[in-house]
Amino acid sequence: MLGETAAHLFIILVFAIGYFAIIFEHSIRINKTASALIMAVFTWMFLFLIKGSALTENTSLLSEHLGSVSQIIFFLLGAMTLVELVDSHRGFRIITNVIQTSSKRKLLWIMGFVAFFLSAILDNLTTTIVMVSLLRKLVSDRNERLALGAMIVLAANAGGAWTPIGDVTTTMLWINGNISTTMVMKSLFLPSFLSFILALILFGWNLKGRYPNIVAKAHEEEPEPGARLIFWCGLGGLIFVPIFKGLTGLPPFMAILIALGALWVITDLMHYKYERREHLLVPHILTKIDTSGVLFFFGILLCIGSLDAIGILRDLAVFLDQTVGNLAAIATIIGLLSAVVDNVPLVAAGMGMYSLEAYPMDSSLWQMLAYCAGTGGSILVIGSAAGVAYMGMEKVSFGWYLKKASLIALISYLFGMGVYLLQQAVF
Repeated sequence: MLGETAAHLFIILVFAIGYFAIIFEHSIRINKTASALIMAVFTWMFLFLIKGSALTENTSLLSEHLGSVSQIIFFLLGAMTLVELVDSHRGFRIITNVIQTSSKRKLLWIMGFVAFFLSAILDNLTTTIVMVSLLRKLVSDRNERLALGAMIVLAANAGGAWTPIGDVTTTMLWINGNISTTMVMKSLFLPSFLSFILALILFGWNLKGRYPNIVAKAHEEEPEPGARLIFWCGLGGLIFVPIFKGLTGLPPFMAILIALGALWVITDLMHYKYERREHLLVPHILTKIDTSGVLFFFGILLCIGSLDAIGILRDLAVFLDQTVGNLAAIATIIGLLSAVVDNVPLVAAGMGMYSLEAYPMDSSLWQMLAYCAGTGGSILVIGSAAGVAYMGMEKVSFGWYLKKASLIALISYLFGMGVYLLQQAVF
């Protein structure tokens, strides 16, 4: 058995080594998914080896975090399958038909605005999956679309921060009674929107030229049988997620599963008579899902769960409270930290540290936490569910995102926080 302090040090060391392995994936020639999975298992192994800890207690902790992570994984799988199903039917042609520009800068703004507002209705993860899939239909050159994809991540995270259903941390605060729907939308729309606009300007600053044949490409694909029906059913299934959650109280992954089940039935009935339509059926669609990306996501979240289980994140929150003191500065730092570790346990730690008695519903503390945790994750590609999904779908390296997008994300994040503080001072 290991002593508690030694085990904690080993867990932090494993996390640090694994994190650097992910960062330098291309240099060391080891896939980031392998690093994430090994890192997750070793951190939990050391947690189990803590001297004097009961096996049942550790097993319960693992089961609790596994349950939380699994909900996100099943949601991700369901959403990716729905999007891939629509894509296989070439249903996105309904959207691409409205693309009438080949200008790189104009396309950046169009995709950014769609992602920002779509994220507020759906959520940042689903929006990123949908928009990156759509982007891949328009721009065939991966290198050309990387900046557009990074912009989608920033737009989706900013768009998800100002509504209760747009980001998981905002949803946590909403369900717990820390924020109300009207006030969070009223207070965070302007900071989120202006943060997003600044990012758009910075991304498009040196973006010039035109994408060759993009308009023709957007219109050239012939839809598969049932494309329009599958598109609207798929979109309806995604929009149904927050509605189902609000009506039943069940977690979002249940809604995405029932939506997937419904689409499965529809496509089976539509195509079962035709042998040449096997590529349009869900079993074939499932073979096209990026399993490596999903497993990477699983490993990262499970590893962060181990840090939360040993109390490191809560200790960090308490340390910030004692040493910094200023609530705006603490919220800003938590947002920066959410770029490194998952924002869910960080916000949970903040909710546990500050009571609703001291800071009632719609206090500026909760609003700042919602904004900072939602948008701060954009600073690093693995800092948000949207970023991890983008990383998996486009095989983006940690280093590329760090060089091309992190500074823009940081500047726009701090600008949005400044807008919020100015807004509070004026109004």
